Amino acid sequence: MERRVNGRSRLIVVGGDAGGMSAASQARRRRGPDDLEILALERGAHTSYSACGIPYLVGKTVSSADELIARAPDTFRRDYAIDVRTGTEVTAIDLERRVVGMIGGDGMFHEEHFDHLLIATGAVPRRPDLPGADAQGIHGVQTLDDGIRLRAEVDERSPRRAVVVGGGYIGLEMAEAFLERGVEVDLIEAGPEPMGTLDPDMGRLVRDAVCEMGVRFFPGTRVTGFDTKDGRVRAVLTEDAEFPADIVVLGMGVRPNSDLARQAGLEVGPTGGIVVDPRMRTSVEGVWAAGDCVQTVHRISGAPVAIALGTHANKQGRVAGINIAGGYARFPGVVGTAITKICGVEVARTGLGEAEARRAGFEFETVTVRSSTRAGYYPGASMMTLKLIAERRTGRLLGGQIVGRENAGKRVDVLATALWNEMTVEEMAGMDLGYAPPFSPVWDPVLVAARKLEGAL
Repeated sequence: MERRVNGRSRLIVVGGDAGGMSAASQARRRRGPDDLEILALERGAHTSYSACGIPYLVGKTVSSADELIARAPDTFRRDYAIDVRTGTEVTAIDLERRVVGMIGGDGMFHEEHFDHLLIATGAVPRRPDLPGADAQGIHGVQTLDDGIRLRAEVDERSPRRAVVVGGGYIGLEMAEAFLERGVEVDLIEAGPEPMGTLDPDMGRLVRDAVCEMGVRFFPGTRVTGFDTKDGRVRAVLTEDAEFPADIVVLGMGVRPNSDLARQAGLEVGPTGGIVVDPRMRTSVEGVWAAGDCVQTVHRISGAPVAIALGTHANKQGRVAGINIAGGYARFPGVVGTAITKICGVEVARTGLGEAEARRAGFEFETVTVRSSTRAGYYPGASMMTLKLIAERRTGRLLGGQIVGRENAGKRVDVLATALWNEMTVEEMAGMDLGYAPPFSPVWDPVLVAARKLEGAL
């Protein structure tokens, strides 16, 4: 039930990036300021920025942090009539009283009431509880403020040696950023290959590429602590070795930042994400959540997942904003599509890998093909590797992975579309895909792989 003050109801948004501000913007488009007051609370200094661009800021591919900001707080205040308060950290949510408690920019504790509450607290980097982990020079990279601090330290201190802990997307992208700044890079990974979301055979291709560019890769290596001097990191310690470091980046993945929601009594799922329905409603009426802090469903396995991507956060925020304003929208789930570029190699995946398919109870077949990204005679043609996984009984596509040079990675969108529409590899083999020598061979690698997998089935 909305409690109207001066004829208006009130929406409070906790978190000022993709999920939160897309929800606030959608709600504003449907309900004017005379009908709905919107208050957005952000603990950092920035709103609506591209966290995915942080490695490129550190590597100076992007010259300024301002280029990563889509809409600044003043833009929301002026053009959207959204009261954005930066430097404000929400510390408690009282669902019975319908208030949030916060430490404002003045350092004082305040409370504000809400009729609708949208929680968009994002994700937080996994930081090991190890000796020396809080030393200066050890960075997590999640927010734009994190990226600005890391860029400033590289500019000011000109480090010679960097150690990156974790070989996922962020870890590999940061390794590339350091290489571009002329810094020597050691990459420490607990697993056998980088990019653990890929199957090991595809991860090995990524390892070969980054090592070829000068990264020293150490698989099966677990960090035990950090050697420090005068409060600053000097080396990363493992069970068998010591890696000298002037600067360290933790790329060990992230977890949903759901602590505030859990403490308030909202349901949190096995992934650690806030449980929401397809309309982004939480377990309490009038309370919504969107972005990296929530749990969603994987459309192929049916399992709950928490995948931190700006694409999902923006879509979920849009759905929440429409529903908060009285409309109707649903978030249909995800298939886990992701893409990146590391040292000139494009890496993409969608759907399930072999281990995921096995856990989900599928019996499956796989094929791996090597093909040219363009017609072999056309300048710039290079090789790519594409792997497909399909269910044995039905022939339905379950997942796909790509590693290759320029013009390879975006083929993952064809695979994602096929997954979304539950296509079989037989149907995929007959798809009418575009062809011209600058873009693909006559038989696109997707068609070649689908045809080969159809035969295997």
